[in-house]
Amino acid sequence: MATESGATEAAGMPQLDFSTFPNQIFWLVVTLVVIYLILSRIALPRIGAVLAERQGTITNDIAAAEELKLKAHEAEAAYNKALADARTEAQKIVAETKAEIQAELDVAIAKADAEIAAKTAESEKAIAEIRETAMDSIKAVAIDTTKEIVSAFDAKATAADVKKAVEENMKAIT
Repeated sequence: MATESGATEAAGMPQLDFSTFPNQIFWLVVTLVVIYLILSRIALPRIGAVLAERQGTITNDIAAAEELKLKAHEAEAAYNKALADARTEAQKIVAETKAEIQAELDVAIAKADAEIAAKTAESEKAIAEIRETAMDSIKAVAIDTTKEIVSAFDAKATAADVKKAVEENMKAIT
């Protein structure tokens, strides 16, 4: 027994024994064929299906993204148009409001001008009346003063002559 175990040990590794090569090559080929069949019939079709499914999903996602991008551009264009329309409408409202305010202001200014003109006319009338009254008072005072001055000089003048002289001098002043 000792010799048998020694002979087995001396032979070395069985894979490197040339006498077992044809047997090893046969099983290698059988194993490779089985692996090829398993891979080509089961694993690779499944992997291909998964890859095709992923490619389909990616293609669908890209198409959906393009569609959403177009919708976003359309929404942005609609938003910009609505914004421009709103600005135009706001400017129109501002212009109308300014016109209304200007019209109201013009009416108020015209009313104020009319009131000022009426008060000015009343004031001028009152001033004319005061002037007339003042002129009458001045005439009366002038006539009285002239009568007193004439009588102080012992000159003879009638009231009508004094009044006529004072009125002529008053006309020259005014």
